[in-house]
Amino acid sequence: MKLVFAGTPHNAAATLKALHLNGTEIALVITRPDAAIGRKKVITPSPVSEMADALGLPLLKTNVIDDTALELIAASGAELGVVVAYGAFLKTKALAALDKGWLNVHYSLLPHWRGAAPVQRAILAGDRETGVTVFRLDEGMDTGPVYLRVPSLIEPGENSARLLDRLTTLGISALLEVLPQIEAGLISAQPQDQELAKELPLAAKLSRNDGAIDWNETAVRIERRVLAMNPEPMAWTNLNEETFRILDARALGATDWSALSQQDSQVGTVSISEQVIVNCGGGTLLELKEVQPAGKKAMLATDWARGQISKTSVAFN
Repeated sequence: MKLVFAGTPHNAAATLKALHLNGTEIALVITRPDAAIGRKKVITPSPVSEMADALGLPLLKTNVIDDTALELIAASGAELGVVVAYGAFLKTKALAALDKGWLNVHYSLLPHWRGAAPVQRAILAGDRETGVTVFRLDEGMDTGPVYLRVPSLIEPGENSARLLDRLTTLGISALLEVLPQIEAGLISAQPQDQELAKELPLAAKLSRNDGAIDWNETAVRIERRVLAMNPEPMAWTNLNEETFRILDARALGATDWSALSQQDSQVGTVSISEQVIVNCGGGTLLELKEVQPAGKKAMLATDWARGQISKTSVAFN
């Protein structure tokens, strides 16, 4: 059974490679056009584009499945499409272009966390479990019928990058399980619970503002934000009117603030010893593990702290 594969970022590239190495015949790869990346805005092909080139697969770069793309899909002889984080909706004509439709690999247990950022939103919400769903695309946002759900616990201290890596591997296994069953006609997709979906929040796309730390929140909530925002857009605060990123942190227990001076008990105040500790809301404490001061590379929080010891007070705001 020939496939069309549509995807853009690294997790999609890893999925494409795994399908190819498994012997899946991929007749056409679709990805987003080259984009300006980084501060220098270097025009760079997507990870899926680079992978398709490395594997010698036919490649189409487009932001939309238009008539030209539909002609190439028809000419490919493919029966089924697989979408992994392509980054654009498929409309009616595109959805009908393949006899067996289009599969999507989504990194949540649908209908939970429909939308663009399911991994980050699950961590931010403090969920203990997430997973992967393989489902058939329809015109809604992650609303199509489901072939397979595979649950997975979210590990303590796991950031979005590490969780996505694990879910990518899980998604590949799920795809390799489902594809031969679809080809043989041995599996049918089951409708999602649309009534439940109405009660659930959406996994909205993240912005820089989502990474802003409010030190009045408890340390547990701030830890979740730090983990959820790594690697993108990163959690941040202000130090001396400059952006200060926090890449990794752990919530500690509560402290007796009544025994501390008023200055020491203010939220955002940093205590430096063998650990780097920040006072947070509700008398809770956050240990900083990895940070990135403005204009510098990421470093251990203890390395950054060595340059702060001589200062009478360090506080984030």
